[in-house]
Amino acid sequence: MAAEQLWEDRDVRFDVSSSQMKFRPGEKLIDQLDAVEDTKGNNGDRGRLMVTNLRIIWHSIEMPRANLSIGFNCVIGLSTRTAQSKLRGAVEALYILCKCNSTRFEFIFTNLVPGSPRLFTSIISVQKAYETSKLYRDLKLRGALIKDKQVRLLPQEQIYDQVNGVWNLSSDQGNLGTFYITNVRLMWHANINESFNVSIPYLQMSGGYVLGFRIDPLEKLQATAKMIQNLHKVYSTCPIFGVEFEVDDTPQATEAMTRAPIQDDVEVEYDNQTDAFAAYFADGNKEKDREPVYSEELGLAVEKLKEGFTIAGLWQVLT
Repeated sequence: MAAEQLWEDRDVRFDVSSSQMKFRPGEKLIDQLDAVEDTKGNNGDRGRLMVTNLRIIWHSIEMPRANLSIGFNCVIGLSTRTAQSKLRGAVEALYILCKCNSTRFEFIFTNLVPGSPRLFTSIISVQKAYETSKLYRDLKLRGALIKDKQVRLLPQEQIYDQVNGVWNLSSDQGNLGTFYITNVRLMWHANINESFNVSIPYLQMSGGYVLGFRIDPLEKLQATAKMIQNLHKVYSTCPIFGVEFEVDDTPQATEAMTRAPIQDDVEVEYDNQTDAFAAYFADGNKEKDREPVYSEELGLAVEKLKEGFTIAGLWQVLT
């Protein structure tokens, strides 16, 4: 049976089922903090925060079905600022700005253990490790694949076979090159121009991007395809995501590690949905309260809702 498509690092999900809270093959727990408040969406609620090599997981201690799954691929900004916590008052908190598809979210987490920087250092350090290991997970064209006529291998990567005489069929005339088959990915480069290359992680071989290669004779093609299929099958049972990090008992100062939020022009698309994640929408442009309007549903004046929201939808958040 084919492995479930990887979503844990590439999505932001709210109130997920217990099965989606479980770690997928290859996902590893890096750090766990048992006293963290989700100050943005569950202020006043003590929760547990887990940092894995793919995502940040938070759930309420009293009500575990109130939870968050934040993939590291969605994180576009990390910073520390003062937040108002119901459990600790005005305190330094970790702000996480995320973009999932075309929607931006903001999360605020407060460590309920006074004086501990572990919340900041763990997440910021693992995020950096994730950002610097994308070749394990993402297809890369024209990368720095070769150095001094040698393939640049990733940590934990091993070459299983080198196949010469492989034609890349991306152009009409084709380009003759070489395959390198490893335990993590398949690499190819043109013999006359090593900068014309591609790195294809096994994680991406079930995607919608199609690349064509020709190997002669047929027996050599079949043997090469069989080896790639077998290594892909082995990899799928226990993937190597490339995010390696160990919790340091004496971490560096958070000021040196904080990444300022990336300012980008992203238009938030609500798609007529206003469910539990409404509390986490990034509303960075709001400088003052919106003008009051009369609500026929409530029979009183309320602050004008943002476009895409309804009174009924906000009541669903509470229920």
